[in-house]
Amino acid sequence: MAIECLVLGAGQEVGKSCVVVTINGKKIMFDCGMHMGYDDKRRYPNFSLISKSRDFDNAITCIIITHFHLDHVGALPYFTEVCGYRGPIYMTYPTKALAPLMLEDYRKVMVDRRGEEETFTSDHIAECMRKVIAVDVKQTVQVDKDLQIRAYYAGHVLGAAMFYAKVGDASMVYTGDYNMTPDRHLGAAQIDRLQLDLLISESTYATTIRDSKYAREREFLKAVHKCVAGGGKVLIPTFALGRAQELCMLLDDYWERMNLQVPIYFSAGLTIQANMYYKMLISWTSQNVKETSSGRHAFDFKNVRDFDRSIINTPGPCVLFATPGMISGGFSLQVFKQWAPSEMNLVTLPGYCVAGTIGHKLMSGKPTKIDLDKDNQIDVRCKIHQLSFSPHTDSKGIMDLIKFLSPKHVMLVHGEKPKIASLKGKIMSELGIQCYDPANGQTVCIPSTHCVKASASDMFIRSCSNPNFKFSKNDLENRTDIQRLQVTDDRVGEGILVMEKCKKAKIVHKDELLFLLGEKEHVTQFMYCCPVDVYGWQKDESINFSSTGIVLDLQDKSFLIQQLLVRLSTELSGETIQDFGEHLQVESFRVSPCLKETCPYRIADKLQNESRTVFFCCTWSVADEKLAWRTISIMKNLDLCCTT
Repeated sequence: MAIECLVLGAGQEVGKSCVVVTINGKKIMFDCGMHMGYDDKRRYPNFSLISKSRDFDNAITCIIITHFHLDHVGALPYFTEVCGYRGPIYMTYPTKALAPLMLEDYRKVMVDRRGEEETFTSDHIAECMRKVIAVDVKQTVQVDKDLQIRAYYAGHVLGAAMFYAKVGDASMVYTGDYNMTPDRHLGAAQIDRLQLDLLISESTYATTIRDSKYAREREFLKAVHKCVAGGGKVLIPTFALGRAQELCMLLDDYWERMNLQVPIYFSAGLTIQANMYYKMLISWTSQNVKETSSGRHAFDFKNVRDFDRSIINTPGPCVLFATPGMISGGFSLQVFKQWAPSEMNLVTLPGYCVAGTIGHKLMSGKPTKIDLDKDNQIDVRCKIHQLSFSPHTDSKGIMDLIKFLSPKHVMLVHGEKPKIASLKGKIMSELGIQCYDPANGQTVCIPSTHCVKASASDMFIRSCSNPNFKFSKNDLENRTDIQRLQVTDDRVGEGILVMEKCKKAKIVHKDELLFLLGEKEHVTQFMYCCPVDVYGWQKDESINFSSTGIVLDLQDKSFLIQQLLVRLSTELSGETIQDFGEHLQVESFRVSPCLKETCPYRIADKLQNESRTVFFCCTWSVADEKLAWRTISIMKNLDLCCTT
C-alpha cells in the first residue's frame, strides 16, 4: 500500500500550490493556486497530468483549499468552470467568504485594468463558489464511505487551515501555509497529535530563524517614523487581507502613543469588506482580539483612512497600504512608479515576494532601474526596507511541527529549491525521518502502514498465559565453585494471522492452523549417527567388547547417558541440558546411544579405532542447527574414560 503525490505546483518554488494525493485509491487535490510571477500558461498548474482525457470528475475525489491567498485558490474557478470539474470542494467558512473577494479583485486588476485575456469571469467565480462545502475547525467530514477529512487551525491568515485526510489505515496532513507563533490578530497553529504516514509541509522560510516579534516591530516602526519625520512617503505593498490588518493595528497603536498626525491611508477597494469580515469572523482571530471586541473593535482604526487616487502626488509625508502585495500589478505598482524616483520616500516589504514580481527584484538587491517591459523603466532612488512580517512559520516552527507530529514521512513544498534541500537534510539527519522535495510534475510514492484489526482464538490466548521457563546457572556471590539455578519466565505470544476472504482476520495458535487447512503436521528434522571414541572403557568389565566394536545393552546405555551429561554440562555451560533417562535434550537437539548394528544415519567413513567407538544418534530441527553442530563437534572430541 502506498501514498502517491503528484506535484502540480509549489514544487521547489513558491507559487501555484497544487498537490494531488492518491491515498488508498482516493485522489485529493490540495489547493488549486496560480503563480503570481507569470502571465502566460505557466500561471496555472498543468492539469493534463491528472487526466489526459480531462475527465476530472472521475479522476479526483475532492478538492481541499487551505486558505484564500491566490497562490492557493487562484486557479480554482478556471479548473471548475473552464476545465469542467464538478466534484466536491472543501474549505473553511472564512475562506469561502473571502476567496471570491480576492478572485474578483485579481480579475479586475488583470483584465479590466491591464487588458489581459480573461481566463475566468465574475460568473465563473460565483458558480465555482456555489460548489464549495464549508467546514469548521476540528469538524470531521465523511467525504464518502472511505475518505474522512478534518480541518485544524493554521494561523497565517483568517480562516487558514491544515487538513487531515484518512482512508482506511493510511493518513496524512497537508499544512498549506501556517504560522507556529501568534501575532496581534491571529493565534498560532493548533493540531492534535496524530498517527501519520505523511506530512506535506510548506517551507517558505526553510532556512530562516526570525528574530522576536517585538524586535521586528520596533525595527519596522523606527524605519517608518524616520521616513515620515523627514517628510517622505512610505509605501507598504500588502494584500488587503492578513498582513494589512496586522500592520494597521501596529501603526494605529504607535500613532496613538506617539501622538503623530501624519495620515495613514489604506487603498480603497477591499478595505471596508475586509474589515467587515474580520469583525464577523472574530472567533477565528487571536484571544487578545476576542477579549477586546466588547469595547472599541480591534479593526476600527482611529488613524487609518481610505486613500483617494487623486492625492498620489500631494506634497507631505504619509503612509500608504496599497494592494496587491509584492507590487505584482494594480494600485501598488501605480504608486511605486510615482514614489520610487524620490530619495525621501521608503518602500517597506513586510513579507515574502514571489520570483518575477517587482517586490522580489527589490528584495534581491538595490536596483537603480527596474524594467516593466521592453519600453518602460522605473528609476529607483527611494529607500528599500525589508522586514519579515510574513505570516509563514520559520525553520524552527517547521521543525517543531514535525517533531510534534512525528510522521513516518515528510514532503516539503512551497519553498525555494536550495533552501528546501537544506531543510530536507536537517530533517533526515536530526529527526531520522525520510523526507522528499519533488519538483513540479514529479510523482513521489510513499509506503504506508496497513493495520488490521484481528480477533484471537481461545487456544492462542491460553498459550500466551502459559509459563515459558528459561533455566540458567549463575555463580553464587562471585564464587565459581558454587552455582545456583536461575529460573525466568519470558512469556511470548506466538500465533499465526489468518486472513480469509470476506471474513474478519484472526490470530490462531500454530497447532490450530493445520486443522483449519485440513492438513497433517509436517516437521523437518535432521539426523546424524555420531561416532564417539570411548578409550578407557575396557577397564569396566561390565562392558562387552568384540573384534568389531562395543556391544551395548540397556544398562550400558544408561551409563553412557550419565557420562555424556557430565561432560556436556561442562562444555555447554550456557545451555540447559535435560536428562530424560533414555536421551539428553538441549532445545530441540536430542542425543541417545545407538543400539543398532547398522543405522541408516551413520556415515560409512573408516574410523581410526573402530573397537573403541560408540555411536550416538542425534536429531534436531532447523531452528537449532547451529547448536546441534556445536554439540556434535564437542562429542567427537570427548574422551569418555570410565570413571569409578
